[in-house]
Amino acid sequence: MNRSGLISGNELFKKSYVKAHEKEFLELVEKGQHPKALYIGCSDSRVVPDLMTNSAPGDLFVVRNIGNFVAPYEPNEDFHSTASAIEYAVSVLNVETIIVCGHTHCGAIEAIYNKNYFNDPELIHTKKWLTLGEKAKAQALVALGVDANKQSLFRLTEKLSVISQIENLLTYPSVKKRVNNGTLLIHGWVYDIRSGDIDYYDPETSQFLPVSSLLSTAESK
Repeated sequence: MNRSGLISGNELFKKSYVKAHEKEFLELVEKGQHPKALYIGCSDSRVVPDLMTNSAPGDLFVVRNIGNFVAPYEPNEDFHSTASAIEYAVSVLNVETIIVCGHTHCGAIEAIYNKNYFNDPELIHTKKWLTLGEKAKAQALVALGVDANKQSLFRLTEKLSVISQIENLLTYPSVKKRVNNGTLLIHGWVYDIRSGDIDYYDPETSQFLPVSSLLSTAESK
């Protein structure tokens, strides 16, 4: 989409969606934001958090980066974009849920299997950032073997990376404290960009299961 397409899109948004939800937008201005969940996802343009969850403005506090990675907690005053969003969501907005959402056909996951990718001097920061996916890659290679089908390796690594990022998330003192006292829940999701399906990680079975099954369970109670 070119610039004129974006501008005309905004005009349509104002005339249709904003006009139809004037009351809700006014409340968000006057009362501020009170999102229930922090969504940590990938910057991939094919993944749209609000669209895939049918969320309204104000529902999700969203942070997106390459690979939906979470760097381990570092108690220093350097620049930490994702860490800052986590701290703000947990300690200021008091979100009740954190969702770490990976997705299929993730370019970041595929990149960590491409050695040539790391030779580009223009990708110095990306090279460092992608090391956050190395643990998942190593686990996938052990599980499937170095000669496994590439797509199978990618799909497994995408799932294992979500688990790895949750482990990193739990190194944040504010997150760990609230998880331990029961005021914060963490969920791991993998979104299928082709079908729109979402699988969630079930720690009791160590499997990724359809998130739709949770809805079925809730409705049967």
